Amino acid sequence: MVDYPDDGFVAATRLLAADAVTDNAHIAVLLIELGAILFALGVLGRIARRLKLPVIPLYLLAGLAFGQGGVLRLSASQEFISVAANIGVILLLVMLGLEYSASELKSSLRVQAPVGAIDGLLNAVPGALVALIAGWGATAAVALAGITWVSSSGVIAKNLGDSGRLGNRETPVILGVLVIEDLAMAIYLPLLTALLAGGGTVTILVAVLIAVGTVAVVLVAATRYGEQITALVSAKDPESLLLGVFGLTLLVAGVAEQLKVSAAVGAFLVGIAVSGTVAETAVELLSPLRDLFAAAFFVFFGLSTKPGLLLGVLPLALLLTVVCASTKVATGYIAARRNRIGRRGKWRAAVTLIPRGEFSVVVAALAVGAGAEAQLGPLTACFVLLTIVLGALVSKLPDRLKAQP
Repeated sequence: MVDYPDDGFVAATRLLAADAVTDNAHIAVLLIELGAILFALGVLGRIARRLKLPVIPLYLLAGLAFGQGGVLRLSASQEFISVAANIGVILLLVMLGLEYSASELKSSLRVQAPVGAIDGLLNAVPGALVALIAGWGATAAVALAGITWVSSSGVIAKNLGDSGRLGNRETPVILGVLVIEDLAMAIYLPLLTALLAGGGTVTILVAVLIAVGTVAVVLVAATRYGEQITALVSAKDPESLLLGVFGLTLLVAGVAEQLKVSAAVGAFLVGIAVSGTVAETAVELLSPLRDLFAAAFFVFFGLSTKPGLLLGVLPLALLLTVVCASTKVATGYIAARRNRIGRRGKWRAAVTLIPRGEFSVVVAALAVGAGAEAQLGPLTACFVLLTIVLGALVSKLPDRLKAQP
């Protein structure tokens, strides 16, 4: 036992007590803020259902209201919501994967491979051209190409689930395009990171090879060893199943992210690997968690956006939105036509791909952090918000078309 001098012991005790009071106060504020946010989201969700409106734009507006320059500024919960937002994207993707088998994934990838090339050409080129015309340089052009290229897997997964379209004929087509994009990002991200860091050709090649190798390993594990992975958990024990599937998803997504591969790819492929009764039970158990954390994802995007900065880049963001929404519509329509989907299905696939989201934000953060171009941040925020809102507004239009082949 250590003997403290009387004055030292008293000072240490007071310090510990002060730290405890500070921690308790922080926890109290955290709980109050989280409670207020979740309650507000519940009210917004109810309003959206009554008015038959998409709920995602309302979540984004809530984030803007509580974020930087909003009506109220959160002081304790933003970091917690940031982690919850990342988990939300991962859960959205693993739930999508649970809806489909490895054979369906293989078939979709084979059919949609040519569409992936068209998708990249149509949607990356506008972003690159805008950056070059604005004089932002080649590195910023590569970054903005990625920002305008990739649709938001998280937003689209939420829209498909909310609209009850997971079982529609065009949904595997949409997923095929998203998976090809995410796999392409496994090459793009290491390339961009090396360019931002000023790496040479050897550095870029090594980073790309590591990413490609990781994707190949995960793909093989998901498509060939799904039964063995499924056998690790039991559908008869809900608690074990929930912890096992959720933990495995976070583990694989984290490893994929660490190796500069999209966490979304890892999460989606875990869902593909899990099959049978285990997959069906996992969908039931994970659905409430998905809804909770997905809401956090959309709120966090609003929280991280400064409304005052959006006005300066609004004209350029509107131009990008019009051009890149049109190119995504063309991508989705072509992909659905290749699969001989009916008229409504073609247009559903077309408009569903419009929203950009989490990946665009990640790319912008990397570029701005490396000093590529400061305006990429607010431009991306405005562009993503506009595409999400536009996608939500036009999502019901295909249902009004006549059911013609």
